[in-house]
Amino acid sequence: MKIGALREIFRGEARAAMTPESAAQLQKLGHQCFVEAGAGAAAGFSDVAFQDAGVTVLPDARALLDAVDFVVKVRPPELSELDLMRKGQTLVSFFYPAQNEDLLWRTNALGVNVVAMDMVPRISRAQKMDALSSMANIAGYRAVVEAANNFGRFFTGQVTAAGKVPPAKVLVVGAGVAGLAAIGASTSLGAITYAFDVRPEVAEQIESMGAEFVFLDFEETQQDGAATGGYAAPSSPEFRAKQLEKFRQLAPEIDIVITTALIPGRPAPKLWLKDMVEAMKPGSLIVDLAAERGGNCDLTMLDEKIVTENGVTIIGYTDYPSRMATQASTLYGNNIRHLLADLTPKKDGFVVHNMEDDVIRGATVAYDGEITFPPPPPKVKAIAAQKPRAKEKGPTPEENRAAEVAAFRRATRYQVALLAAGAVIVVLLGAVAPPSFMSHLIVFALACFVGFQVIWNVSHALHTPLMAVTNAISGIILLGALLQLGSANWLVLMLGAISVLIASINVAGGFLVTRRMLAMFQKS
Repeated sequence: MKIGALREIFRGEARAAMTPESAAQLQKLGHQCFVEAGAGAAAGFSDVAFQDAGVTVLPDARALLDAVDFVVKVRPPELSELDLMRKGQTLVSFFYPAQNEDLLWRTNALGVNVVAMDMVPRISRAQKMDALSSMANIAGYRAVVEAANNFGRFFTGQVTAAGKVPPAKVLVVGAGVAGLAAIGASTSLGAITYAFDVRPEVAEQIESMGAEFVFLDFEETQQDGAATGGYAAPSSPEFRAKQLEKFRQLAPEIDIVITTALIPGRPAPKLWLKDMVEAMKPGSLIVDLAAERGGNCDLTMLDEKIVTENGVTIIGYTDYPSRMATQASTLYGNNIRHLLADLTPKKDGFVVHNMEDDVIRGATVAYDGEITFPPPPPKVKAIAAQKPRAKEKGPTPEENRAAEVAAFRRATRYQVALLAAGAVIVVLLGAVAPPSFMSHLIVFALACFVGFQVIWNVSHALHTPLMAVTNAISGIILLGALLQLGSANWLVLMLGAISVLIASINVAGGFLVTRRMLAMFQKS
């Protein structure tokens, strides 16, 4: 199959649907790859790089569309591009069929098959093809970068000779892919990060990334995200009122707000209202990632950065992935490559458009002269975070105290039994052993007891860096051995001498190791 990537003509779009790396992988599947001249230039991929990867570079869109069977793009096709396409060709791109109904009907009328990358179902097998998640991940990260670029302070708190700098407080609204990426970038920069989502089951994910989940005192159970393809479901009016009340409480304290809330096929919900913006401190910042769908903030203006009368900056850019075009193109090219790998099951260059496959059927919005949007629900349940299990009720303080008393009593009885047994053994041995035995036994017992107590009370953190110093405890063995050297028994004398030799080596060697370890930390 001949696959070609068009150069994006949408204003400001810098991504490419094919990279030299993804083209090389497609060729391994048996496909031939083509690219329009300059298609990857804005993303840092030259025509020469494509040619070196075995890709044929064609001069313009007409030449490419005449040569290929599969057309890959980033943005939905412009009418000028669509008019050059022919019946039987397949277009793979972001398409947004719910918002582009007229474009869908026109494309289908031309007999062009359409595989919408934004319609790939969110099931486990399709994660590698999920272009929405790939781009959302970049957008969330880039939103924090834009916030840092426009914010007038450090994100992390600092204590300097010139004064103390408090950390920034960041609120991320929505904990989808973009929200989690924003949380990760914000916490890594040292900001105090809060996050809110209508799905309480994502609280564990948020807290694991170092942010604090904003809980609502509301009893209604939200709809499981899996019911809407892994996205949050619309909230009830009562929940929304409680949510807005919480945001009004937070607004005066928050320095940076990053909103990411979107529901497929619907305008972006208004979550940060005008009165909340007015309540924010001068110099605060709002980054609205939902600007392309109307924005989560009342005052967001599409593709613009504005400053309100009270000094709050609101950023409504929609091209965050294009601002990281090289990375975005690499990820998007890989998403398309994985999709085409599913369409080429035998890796022989022949495409099998299996409409019984959940992923292919879900992403296909027009096929063989018919509009196939919306797709049926996938047979496999969509990806969704598992709801946390209810925590088991722990024991009461009284129960804990009773358990501790019982454990203490058991340990005491055990120790008394051991002491009694030891006393009996000592008495029996004393009755039959020579008179000097008791003095040797006392020395041995004291050495064991003192050595155990000294070593046991050394902090575990000190055993490695001060290992050699703790080895000086061997001096206790030295003392015990020296006391035995005065014995008249030749066996005791020999064992004492061996003990002195071994303990001396241990002590001396330990201090040599300590000196070497400390030298590793000295500045040259």
